[in-house]
Amino acid sequence: MADYAYGPGRNHLFVPGPVNIPDQVIRAMNRQNEDYRSPAVPALTKTLLEDVKQIFKTTTGTPFLFPTTGTGAWESALTNTLSPGDRIVSFLIGQFSLLWIDQQQRLNFKVDVVESDWGQGADLAALDYKLRGDPSHTIKAICIVHNETATGVTNDLSAVRKLLDKHRHPALLLVDGVSSICAVDFRMDEWGVDVALTGSQKALSLPTGLGIVCASPKALEASKTAKSVRVFFDWADYLKFYKMGTYWPYTPSIQLLYGLRAALDLIFEEGLDNVIKRHTRLGTATRLAVEAWGLKNCTQKEEWFSDTVTAVVVPSYIDSSEIVKHAWKRYNLSLGLGLNKVAGKVFRIGHLGHLNELQLLGCLSGVEMVLKDVGYPVKLGSGVAAAAAYLSNSTPLIPSRI
Repeated sequence: MADYAYGPGRNHLFVPGPVNIPDQVIRAMNRQNEDYRSPAVPALTKTLLEDVKQIFKTTTGTPFLFPTTGTGAWESALTNTLSPGDRIVSFLIGQFSLLWIDQQQRLNFKVDVVESDWGQGADLAALDYKLRGDPSHTIKAICIVHNETATGVTNDLSAVRKLLDKHRHPALLLVDGVSSICAVDFRMDEWGVDVALTGSQKALSLPTGLGIVCASPKALEASKTAKSVRVFFDWADYLKFYKMGTYWPYTPSIQLLYGLRAALDLIFEEGLDNVIKRHTRLGTATRLAVEAWGLKNCTQKEEWFSDTVTAVVVPSYIDSSEIVKHAWKRYNLSLGLGLNKVAGKVFRIGHLGHLNELQLLGCLSGVEMVLKDVGYPVKLGSGVAAAAAYLSNSTPLIPSRI
């Protein structure tokens, strides 16, 4: 590998996934392969399946651990619950919702796309109208990205559930929680989510490679009659092995399973609600810094602000991709590029996963230096001061050290 790939000290990874991996997780994964049919791996898997339900906040859901990415988890959610030609309503609010819609169309579903300007949340008024106009229940599913990382927008899932209940509509609610679960408040049972999914490389702070799907009893029932072709992602294969107590229809990633165990232990030690509050603090601090720099948030309303990523709009005379490139070349700081419609217009600060206040302040300091380097008239220390003032008044004692 070329020498420029390395720099002194650590790379400061502040993209909205993949994220920093805790040392405890790295150590847990540093092990040999082992026989996944031995008693040890099924015993480990059993505890993982039970504990994963906690991060979805469900007692009735059935989890599946696929050796895949979030894209594979998307496909699993769709193909196990729907049939080709089924009508679904899907919200287009950014790059990742766009990619999911593309997948839905390529899987031969009839996709009713509800589009919003990038920087806005899902158009729930349009959903209300569509549900009201569907007394024969032709809509089989609602697909929504909880947290759109391209624009830093978080959608209100409880409001979606209220609309479905208001119209007594039986459509399934399928949710991409890739960059929200374990970082943003998520309540599968309370909000009546039928399929939720996340990826290991986001708030769980693992390497990429696990797509974690959780299905409600209603979704499991739908899977019995859904006619979409599925093989690798078929829930029925997993359920058969669950009953046998061996859990795996094919070879799992042993190292990732041990890593997941360590990652869940860290989350439970801090307390899931405390983890969510920490992300709220980091998100708020970042937004205060952006405001102090005199820049705008891509997210257009406070109700949509994401606590896992902030997309920062730059002045028209600056190419945001140059900010990202310069940060990496000079300061060993990794920031997120603007994607698709916002390419060159925004850069993204990821603040999710195993991350603390001082790490964030280091990132914000680096961003200030980059902004100055590319010609933006930032006052050095302004954003850091705004964030630090907030964090010094809001950061609690570390729970395990009280």
